[in-house]
Amino acid sequence: MQVSVENTSALERRMTIGVPAERIEAEVNKRLQQTALKAKIPGFRPGKVPMSVIRQRYEADARQEALGNVIQASFYEAIVEQKLNPAGAPAVEPKVFEKGKDLEYVATFEVFPEFQVAGFEGIAIERLQADVADADLDNMLEILRKQNTRFEKAERDAQDGDQLNIDFVGKVDGEAFAGGSAKGTQLVLGSNRMIPGFETGLVGAKAGEERVLNLTFPADYQNLDLAGKEAEFTVTVNSISEPKLPELNDDFFTLFGIKEGGLEGFRTEVRKNMERELRQAIKSKVKNQVMEGLLAGNPIEVPKALLSNEVDRLRVQAVQQFGGNIKPDQLPAELFEEQAKRRVVLGLIVAEVVKQFELKPDEARVRELIQEMASAYQEPEQVVSWYYKNDQQLNEVRSVVLEEQVVDTVLQKANVTDKQVSYEEAVKPAEAPQAA
Repeated sequence: MQVSVENTSALERRMTIGVPAERIEAEVNKRLQQTALKAKIPGFRPGKVPMSVIRQRYEADARQEALGNVIQASFYEAIVEQKLNPAGAPAVEPKVFEKGKDLEYVATFEVFPEFQVAGFEGIAIERLQADVADADLDNMLEILRKQNTRFEKAERDAQDGDQLNIDFVGKVDGEAFAGGSAKGTQLVLGSNRMIPGFETGLVGAKAGEERVLNLTFPADYQNLDLAGKEAEFTVTVNSISEPKLPELNDDFFTLFGIKEGGLEGFRTEVRKNMERELRQAIKSKVKNQVMEGLLAGNPIEVPKALLSNEVDRLRVQAVQQFGGNIKPDQLPAELFEEQAKRRVVLGLIVAEVVKQFELKPDEARVRELIQEMASAYQEPEQVVSWYYKNDQQLNEVRSVVLEEQVVDTVLQKANVTDKQVSYEEAVKPAEAPQAA
């Protein structure tokens, strides 16, 4: 077998492969002999059909199959011989495909970029330090109470925070418009569900009262037909209900699966959850900074095949997330290219760090992570057991741990400074990173 390789770009390779005719004919004959054993042709007993008849009927198909098999096998042999690492399937162009002659074809493909991850010392990391203070815990208890607010009918004028049951009709230029009317809808004043002025215009209203609100749709309103236009809403207040926060008692604690320990037991459990959230938030922010630093310090070219595959994955995810009847390939690729490029580059860099430092998942950390995730459930032992009985889920956890080990490896060499902050600042979501 003869092989020659031409570098047509930084990542593209054009490989010419020549395969002796004898190898092709051997593959063809092998297939014809297999066919002869089972071919059923009138006038002949099975296995007794003359090879000339078999060849006449089946050689064309056998040759086509043999060519496909030889191309696949010889391409694999060639890339192993040339120590190439294709990033996608090759485009095969025939040069000589004639019977009796040596097979010659050209395979064009991209390879994975070869590089060494560098620049660890130049990565600046701000690692947040925080604790869950008693005040943070008290604030969280109030949040949980507000999330479980119930409304009770009130015999008074409407106030901010009340829930009103209303009917309304909206008109623009004296004509009702689509989506501008409703009956029996529930509206919490101050929730900002409606356009500016709608909810504040109902403060002080009484049950049974009708109010006319003259408002203007915002200039950036999502419905362009209504954006910036003046509208009149006739609103009837059917009833008024005031918010009632639940008491911190056993009934409330049971909503969160806490059946013993009273208030102190509940506070202990909530604190544990907050501390877990805090650890995850700090870890996530450090990881984001590490990844940003690796991206900035290691600009690499991305194989088009990998980029295309990632764009397709993002298209599928978008359709699954937002639904509708649209097909993934109907979404413009340009919408996803920047995000896809970022993910591909990061994947290549992380894989190279794993290779450079010969990292393997730390099984003790794998178990520790599974146990931490399981601790959020009522029967954590069963959750741990489930992970270790499901290879796919277990391997996903191993991948997470391996990525954490990559982060730890970078932190050992990066410029890390610790910063003491409040719990609220530590758990506040980080700003989305800019596309690479």
